[in-house]
Amino acid sequence: MAMVDPLPIGEPAIRITAMPADANPAGDIFGGWLMAQMDMAAGIVAARTSKGRAATIAVEGMTFHHPVHVGDEVSVYAKLSASGRTSMTIDVETWRRARTGEERQKVTQAKFFFVAIDEDRKPRPLPQKD
Repeated sequence: MAMVDPLPIGEPAIRITAMPADANPAGDIFGGWLMAQMDMAAGIVAARTSKGRAATIAVEGMTFHHPVHVGDEVSVYAKLSASGRTSMTIDVETWRRARTGEERQKVTQAKFFFVAIDEDRKPRPLPQKD
């Protein structure tokens, strides 16, 4: 019996088709391209949470469980998991689905750490929660 991946965490932030320019000669998508998509998804959550600019300061725990191939639909999910005075921790997962199939597989996950910044790129406090 095949093992079924659990449902993704958070909200969908990005959905994109993996293209040939994103792949090596064997047709596997570069890990760096996936990481960039994840950083963009985390950045969307960070900007909404901070109500302004935010900068990535660290990434933790990225392990690739499955390859992504040219033509796969790549979905990136992100959610705020913790926040401090200026910082945010955002959990991000990347999932793949073959272009003509319905089965989804979790490809990788990581924690992204952001700091809210002002116009001078200096840390600033996060808005107060209502």
